[in-house]
Amino acid sequence: MPADRAIEVRDLVKTYPGDVRALAGISFAVPAGTVFGLLGPNGAGKSTTVKILTTLTRADSGTATVAGIDVGRQPNRVRRAIGCVFQKAAVDLEATGRENLVLQGRLYGLHGGGLRARADELLGRFGLAEAADRITRTYSGGMQRKLDVAMGLVHRPRVLFLDEPTTGLDPEARAEMWTEINRLSTAEGLTVLLTTHYLDEADRLADRLAIVDRGGIVAEGTPEELKSELRGDAIVVELAADLAATAPATATAAGGGAGAAAGGGAGGAAGGAALERVRGTLAGLNGSLRELTLDGRTLRARVDSGASAVPAVLAALDAGGIPVASATVARPSLDDVYLRYAGRAFSAANAEEPR
Repeated sequence: MPADRAIEVRDLVKTYPGDVRALAGISFAVPAGTVFGLLGPNGAGKSTTVKILTTLTRADSGTATVAGIDVGRQPNRVRRAIGCVFQKAAVDLEATGRENLVLQGRLYGLHGGGLRARADELLGRFGLAEAADRITRTYSGGMQRKLDVAMGLVHRPRVLFLDEPTTGLDPEARAEMWTEINRLSTAEGLTVLLTTHYLDEADRLADRLAIVDRGGIVAEGTPEELKSELRGDAIVVELAADLAATAPATATAAGGGAGAAAGGGAGGAAGGAALERVRGTLAGLNGSLRELTLDGRTLRARVDSGASAVPAVLAALDAGGIPVASATVARPSLDDVYLRYAGRAFSAANAEEPR
């Protein structure tokens, strides 16, 4: 593995009982000292990837190295080189914050004054010094999560894995966690692999990210690189009512971007009919609209100039008897990137039943 790569993954495949393909041959590399994001909906394969890289499960095939160490051949060496913060907190709720950190340090062979100093340092860094000797059951969710991250850092790992680190946190706690994650990379040079299903989190934190969908990587690059591939503006129109009488459906207009499958049965037929109605209503504008989709009440399209396109779209919908609740124009987002490469909106993918 090149010296500047902290993680390298090649063709990982993992299948669970019932022939559930969690990973379908993913590959990526993480430069040392960066934050790398795995962005995808629930069930996309992010946590399975982390479990393989942290030696908690084995891949069916493929190879992976972490900190230059082969995950399959030398798992014990990998475990000493990494820190892990999983979705479920590892905090002992009956111990104090300080006791949690000291116990974690002892598991890695730390002891004495050095361990106590490291615990104090981390308690101060995460704003937990005043609560250090309180039972952690009395901590807020944000405080428990901060302690969880501190425990992952106590032994000074070379690579830190954060699996959905801000799930369930309030906005203030999330912002504080973002600040600390950014500092770990920029100020300390720590390599961080972050999994998340929050688009804003990936956009804010990741130096580089891979978009994961159904066990595969559908796009990779910096957030700006991925967004810049989508020229023009995104317009989002919220209709006053769902045109389909049944479940939402998403489809893609001919000639625009990646294809998407409509839902099956009556729901799919109703959704397809709703989309066809919208396309017919906007037929006069089809030359300027790209990647037209309808997901329930939400109509999306890409245009070269949102400011000039929105009035025409609203006028056409009004003339076609399709009432509108609101309309917005935005520069390309990671949601648009996901729609382009996965063929459906991120919110729709996140609402699907995990595989």
